[in-house]
Amino acid sequence: MKLISWNVNGLRACITKGFYDFLEKEMPDFFCIQESKMQKGQIVMKDLPYYVFYNDAEKKGYSGTMIFSKEQPINVFYGINDKYSDEGRLITLEFEKFYLVTVYSPNSKEELKRLDYRMVFENDLRTYLTDLKTKKSVIVCGDLNVAHEEIDIKNPKTNQRNAGFTIEERNKMTELLDSGFIDTFRYLYPTTITYSWWSYRFNARENNAGWRIDYFLVSNDLKDNLIDSKIYTQIFGSDHCPIGLEIEI
Repeated sequence: MKLISWNVNGLRACITKGFYDFLEKEMPDFFCIQESKMQKGQIVMKDLPYYVFYNDAEKKGYSGTMIFSKEQPINVFYGINDKYSDEGRLITLEFEKFYLVTVYSPNSKEELKRLDYRMVFENDLRTYLTDLKTKKSVIVCGDLNVAHEEIDIKNPKTNQRNAGFTIEERNKMTELLDSGFIDTFRYLYPTTITYSWWSYRFNARENNAGWRIDYFLVSNDLKDNLIDSKIYTQIFGSDHCPIGLEIEI
């Protein structure tokens, strides 16, 4: 089974920058999107062999998640127990053997104005995912808006109190993994330095001054099912690049 996740930073813009070329080349079983920045119906999607699920933010041009699935799920859930759907933060698809969850975690913002909100979100997310895990296997993907370890960021020393690399956010990621999940890329490639997001400023992508903040996590019971975890650094169209997972289910 092949899955791809991509924070497209605006799907309508990304479509003009090669989105469909990449999707049609890869044709994964699941394609998960964060930061779609659109409401359903604002564009006519290309006719492809996918069921498409939307969780749009109430605020236009903001946040939002989507999943393209080749298989019809048993159930679809939006948000976390009716929370966070106002910002379109989560979609969960339930299948016979597993749950697939795509997440766009809140950014703590400049001066950490949203850090407290982010901490509540992280606690709710961990509780939600660990509950799902008691029922069947779980695959989680998306922009989790945190570089977990120093290896995951180009300049760790100068970013320690910046959103996405605070000790509070990193500790919440540790707590999530300790609750029974695996960071698939770091599990398979423990010493590889590569990134999934680069600022648009200061020629960051050209200089590879990036952050790895996009993840595929799996519940521990799927550890032996992993085949590969990828970061498509050669793909442009957003300030994030896509990431991928191959796994046997």
